[in-house]
Amino acid sequence: MSSITLGAIVFTCLFGASLVGILIRSKLPSHHLDSESKDVIRLSTAVVGTLSALALGLLIASAKNVFGSSEAELRTSVARVLLLDRLMSHYGAETSQARDHLHQLVENRLVQGWGSRSEQAGIDPYNEGQSIEPVQAELRELKPKAEAQRLLQSRALEVSSQLAEAHWMLVESKSEGLPTAFLVILVFWLAWLFLTFGLQAPVNSTVIGVMLICSLSVAAAVFLVVDMAHPYLGIIHVSEGPLREALAHLGRD
Repeated sequence: MSSITLGAIVFTCLFGASLVGILIRSKLPSHHLDSESKDVIRLSTAVVGTLSALALGLLIASAKNVFGSSEAELRTSVARVLLLDRLMSHYGAETSQARDHLHQLVENRLVQGWGSRSEQAGIDPYNEGQSIEPVQAELRELKPKAEAQRLLQSRALEVSSQLAEAHWMLVESKSEGLPTAFLVILVFWLAWLFLTFGLQAPVNSTVIGVMLICSLSVAAAVFLVVDMAHPYLGIIHVSEGPLREALAHLGRD
Protein backbone atom coordinates (compact mmCIF):
# COMPACT_ATOMS: atom_id res chain seq x y z
CA MET A 1 0.00 0.00 0.00
CA SER A 2 1.40 3.39 -1.01
CA SER A 3 1.94 6.18 1.51
CA ILE A 4 -0.63 8.39 -0.29
CA THR A 5 -3.29 5.68 -0.08
CA LEU A 6 -2.56 5.09 3.58
CA GLY A 7 -2.72 8.83 4.30
CA ALA A 8 -6.09 9.04 2.53
CA ILE A 9 -7.40 6.12 4.59
CA VAL A 10 -6.24 7.77 7.83
CA PHE A 11 -7.87 11.06 6.83
CA THR A 12 -11.15 9.27 6.04
CA CYS A 13 -11.07 7.41 9.35
CA LEU A 14 -10.37 10.50 11.44
CA PHE A 15 -12.80 12.88 9.75
CA GLY A 16 -15.41 10.12 9.60
CA ALA A 17 -14.94 9.48 13.33
CA SER A 18 -15.50 13.17 14.12
CA LEU A 19 -18.71 13.17 12.05
CA VAL A 20 -19.86 10.02 13.83
CA GLY A 21 -19.22 11.78 17.15
CA ILE A 22 -21.36 14.73 16.03
CA LEU A 23 -24.10 12.32 14.96
CA ILE A 24 -23.99 10.45 18.28
CA ARG A 25 -24.18 13.75 20.15
CA SER A 26 -27.49 14.55 18.50
CA LYS A 27 -28.90 11.17 19.60
CA LEU A 28 -27.74 11.16 23.21
CA PRO A 29 -29.88 12.39 26.12
CA SER A 30 -28.73 15.77 27.44
CA HIS A 31 -27.67 14.41 30.85
CA HIS A 32 -25.07 12.20 29.10
CA LEU A 33 -23.20 15.33 28.09
CA ASP A 34 -23.48 17.41 31.24
CA SER A 35 -20.41 19.08 32.78
CA GLU A 36 -19.45 16.07 34.90
CA SER A 37 -19.70 13.67 31.95
CA LYS A 38 -17.59 16.00 29.79
CA ASP A 39 -14.92 16.16 32.51
CA VAL A 40 -14.62 12.37 32.46
CA ILE A 41 -14.51 12.35 28.66
CA ARG A 42 -11.77 14.99 28.65
CA LEU A 43 -9.69 13.02 31.19
CA SER A 44 -9.88 9.79 29.20
CA THR A 45 -9.20 11.70 26.00
CA ALA A 46 -6.10 13.27 27.55
CA VAL A 47 -4.65 9.83 28.30
CA VAL A 48 -5.23 8.53 24.77
CA GLY A 49 -4.07 11.83 23.29
CA THR A 50 -0.79 11.68 25.21
CA LEU A 51 -0.15 8.10 24.07
CA SER A 52 -0.95 9.02 20.46
CA ALA A 53 1.31 12.07 20.52
CA LEU A 54 4.21 10.06 21.95
CA ALA A 55 3.77 7.25 19.44
CA LEU A 56 3.46 9.61 16.47
CA GLY A 57 6.46 11.65 17.60
CA LEU A 58 8.61 8.52 17.95
CA LEU A 59 7.53 7.31 14.51
CA ILE A 60 8.42 10.63 12.89
CA ALA A 61 11.84 10.67 14.58
CA SER A 62 12.48 7.06 13.57
CA ALA A 63 11.46 7.66 9.95
CA LYS A 64 13.68 10.75 9.78
CA ASN A 65 16.63 8.74 11.10
CA VAL A 66 16.03 6.02 8.51
CA PHE A 67 15.88 8.60 5.72
CA GLY A 68 19.04 10.38 6.90
CA SER A 69 20.95 7.12 7.32
CA SER A 70 19.96 5.97 3.83
CA GLU A 71 21.09 9.26 2.31
CA ALA A 72 24.45 9.09 4.11
CA GLU A 73 24.88 5.44 3.14
CA LEU A 74 24.26 6.25 -0.53
CA ARG A 75 26.90 8.98 -0.53
CA THR A 76 29.36 6.63 1.18
CA SER A 77 28.69 3.89 -1.37
CA VAL A 78 29.14 6.36 -4.25
CA ALA A 79 32.51 7.41 -2.86
CA ARG A 80 33.56 3.75 -2.60
CA VAL A 81 32.43 3.04 -6.16
CA LEU A 82 34.57 5.90 -7.46
CA LEU A 83 37.50 4.78 -5.32
CA LEU A 84 37.18 1.21 -6.60
CA ASP A 85 37.13 2.44 -10.19
CA ARG A 86 40.27 4.53 -9.63
CA LEU A 87 42.07 1.61 -7.98
CA MET A 88 41.31 -0.62 -10.95
CA SER A 89 42.37 2.14 -13.32
CA HIS A 90 45.75 2.42 -11.59
CA TYR A 91 46.18 -1.36 -11.66
CA GLY A 92 46.21 -1.45 -15.44
CA ALA A 93 44.37 -2.54 -18.57
CA GLU A 94 43.70 -5.99 -17.08
CA THR A 95 40.81 -4.53 -15.08
CA SER A 96 38.92 -3.08 -18.07
CA GLN A 97 36.26 -5.82 -17.98
CA ALA A 98 35.75 -5.40 -14.23
CA ARG A 99 35.39 -1.63 -14.70
CA ASP A 100 32.77 -2.14 -17.41
CA HIS A 101 30.91 -4.47 -15.07
CA LEU A 102 31.05 -1.87 -12.30
CA HIS A 103 29.61 0.74 -14.67
CA GLN A 104 26.74 -1.60 -15.52
CA LEU A 105 26.06 -2.26 -11.85
CA VAL A 106 25.70 1.48 -11.16
CA GLU A 107 23.25 1.80 -14.08
CA ASN A 108 21.24 -1.13 -12.69
CA ARG A 109 21.25 0.50 -9.24
CA LEU A 110 19.74 3.65 -10.71
CA VAL A 111 16.97 1.64 -12.34
CA GLN A 112 16.42 -0.45 -9.22
CA GLY A 113 16.08 2.57 -6.95
CA TRP A 114 14.60 5.27 -9.18
CA GLY A 115 13.34 3.62 -12.36
CA SER A 116 9.76 2.86 -13.33
CA ARG A 117 7.98 -0.16 -11.86
CA SER A 118 8.28 -2.06 -15.14
CA GLU A 119 12.04 -1.41 -15.23
CA GLN A 120 12.43 -2.44 -11.60
CA ALA A 121 10.52 -5.65 -12.24
CA GLY A 122 13.20 -6.70 -14.72
CA ILE A 123 15.97 -6.57 -12.10
CA ASP A 124 16.29 -9.25 -9.44
CA PRO A 125 18.41 -7.83 -6.57
CA TYR A 126 19.09 -11.39 -5.33
CA ASN A 127 20.68 -12.35 -8.64
CA GLU A 128 24.43 -12.61 -8.23
CA GLY A 129 24.88 -10.65 -11.46
CA GLN A 130 23.24 -7.61 -9.85
CA SER A 131 25.76 -7.46 -6.99
CA ILE A 132 29.44 -6.59 -6.80
CA GLU A 133 30.41 -10.27 -6.55
CA PRO A 134 31.32 -10.73 -10.28
CA VAL A 135 33.67 -7.76 -9.99
CA GLN A 136 35.22 -9.33 -6.91
CA ALA A 137 35.71 -12.60 -8.80
CA GLU A 138 37.49 -10.78 -11.62
CA LEU A 139 39.70 -8.96 -9.10
CA ARG A 140 40.70 -12.26 -7.45
CA GLU A 141 41.71 -13.70 -10.82
CA LEU A 142 44.22 -10.91 -11.43
CA LYS A 143 47.91 -11.90 -11.39
CA PRO A 144 49.90 -8.98 -9.95
CA LYS A 145 53.30 -8.54 -11.59
CA ALA A 146 54.63 -6.06 -9.05
CA GLU A 147 54.22 -5.14 -5.40
CA ALA A 148 52.27 -2.00 -6.33
CA GLN A 149 49.71 -4.07 -8.26
CA ARG A 150 49.41 -6.50 -5.37
CA LEU A 151 48.62 -3.65 -2.99
CA LEU A 152 46.10 -2.19 -5.43
CA GLN A 153 44.40 -5.58 -5.80
CA SER A 154 44.21 -6.01 -2.03
CA ARG A 155 42.75 -2.54 -1.53
CA ALA A 156 40.25 -3.02 -4.38
CA LEU A 157 39.02 -6.28 -2.84
CA GLU A 158 38.59 -4.54 0.51
CA VAL A 159 36.52 -1.71 -1.00
CA SER A 160 34.44 -4.16 -3.06
CA SER A 161 33.66 -6.13 0.11
CA GLN A 162 32.32 -2.96 1.71
CA LEU A 163 30.15 -2.36 -1.36
CA ALA A 164 28.86 -5.93 -1.24
CA GLU A 165 27.86 -5.48 2.40
CA ALA A 166 26.05 -2.22 1.59
CA HIS A 167 24.24 -3.90 -1.31
CA TRP A 168 22.81 -6.72 0.78
CA MET A 169 21.88 -4.36 3.61
CA LEU A 170 19.91 -2.28 1.09
CA VAL A 171 18.17 -5.34 -0.37
CA GLU A 172 17.11 -6.60 3.04
CA SER A 173 16.03 -3.18 4.33
CA LYS A 174 13.58 -2.80 1.42
CA SER A 175 11.49 -5.62 2.83
CA GLU A 176 11.17 -3.82 6.16
CA GLY A 177 8.57 -1.26 7.06
CA LEU A 178 6.44 0.04 9.87
CA PRO A 179 4.61 -2.69 11.80
CA THR A 180 1.04 -2.95 10.51
CA ALA A 181 -0.39 -3.71 13.96
CA PHE A 182 1.26 -0.58 15.38
CA LEU A 183 -0.24 1.62 12.67
CA VAL A 184 -3.69 0.08 13.16
CA ILE A 185 -3.57 0.73 16.91
CA LEU A 186 -2.34 4.29 16.37
CA VAL A 187 -5.13 5.04 13.89
CA PHE A 188 -7.64 3.56 16.34
CA TRP A 189 -6.39 5.86 19.10
CA LEU A 190 -6.57 8.88 16.81
CA ALA A 191 -10.05 7.93 15.57
CA TRP A 192 -11.24 7.65 19.15
CA LEU A 193 -9.85 11.11 19.90
CA PHE A 194 -11.65 12.66 16.94
CA LEU A 195 -14.88 10.88 17.85
CA THR A 196 -14.77 12.42 21.33
CA PHE A 197 -14.04 15.82 19.77
CA GLY A 198 -17.18 15.52 17.69
CA LEU A 199 -19.10 14.25 20.69
CA GLN A 200 -18.43 17.46 22.61
CA ALA A 201 -18.56 19.96 19.74
CA PRO A 202 -21.58 21.98 18.64
CA VAL A 203 -22.74 21.45 15.08
CA ASN A 204 -21.70 24.35 12.87
CA SER A 205 -19.58 24.97 9.79
CA THR A 206 -16.63 26.34 11.78
CA VAL A 207 -16.35 23.19 13.90
CA ILE A 208 -16.62 20.92 10.86
CA GLY A 209 -13.98 22.98 9.03
CA VAL A 210 -11.60 22.75 11.99
CA MET A 211 -12.17 18.98 12.22
CA LEU A 212 -11.45 18.70 8.50
CA ILE A 213 -8.15 20.60 8.77
CA CYS A 214 -7.08 18.68 11.89
CA SER A 215 -7.84 15.34 10.23
CA LEU A 216 -5.85 16.36 7.18
CA SER A 217 -2.91 17.50 9.32
CA VAL A 218 -2.70 14.25 11.29
CA ALA A 219 -3.12 12.19 8.10
CA ALA A 220 -0.26 14.20 6.54
CA ALA A 221 1.93 13.32 9.54
CA VAL A 222 1.19 9.60 9.05
CA PHE A 223 1.92 10.00 5.33
CA LEU A 224 5.32 11.54 6.14
CA VAL A 225 6.16 8.71 8.54
CA VAL A 226 5.34 5.96 6.04
CA ASP A 227 6.90 7.75 3.07
CA MET A 228 10.20 8.56 4.78
CA ALA A 229 10.44 5.04 6.21
CA HIS A 230 10.91 3.87 2.58
CA PRO A 231 13.55 6.36 1.39
CA TYR A 232 13.97 4.85 -2.09
CA LEU A 233 10.30 4.27 -2.90
CA GLY A 234 8.20 7.19 -1.74
CA ILE A 235 7.47 10.68 -2.99
CA ILE A 236 10.02 12.03 -0.48
CA HIS A 237 13.00 9.94 -1.57
CA VAL A 238 16.77 10.02 -1.49
CA SER A 239 18.16 11.89 -4.49
CA GLU A 240 19.89 9.86 -7.19
CA GLY A 241 22.10 12.86 -8.05
CA PRO A 242 25.32 11.52 -6.43
CA LEU A 243 24.91 8.19 -8.23
CA ARG A 244 24.39 9.86 -11.62
CA GLU A 245 27.39 12.08 -10.99
CA ALA A 246 29.50 9.03 -10.20
CA LEU A 247 28.26 7.28 -13.35
CA ALA A 248 29.51 10.19 -15.45
CA HIS A 249 33.04 9.76 -14.02
CA LEU A 250 33.30 5.97 -14.09
CA GLY A 251 35.61 4.48 -16.70
CA ARG A 252 37.78 7.56 -17.06
CA ASP A 253 41.54 7.09 -16.97
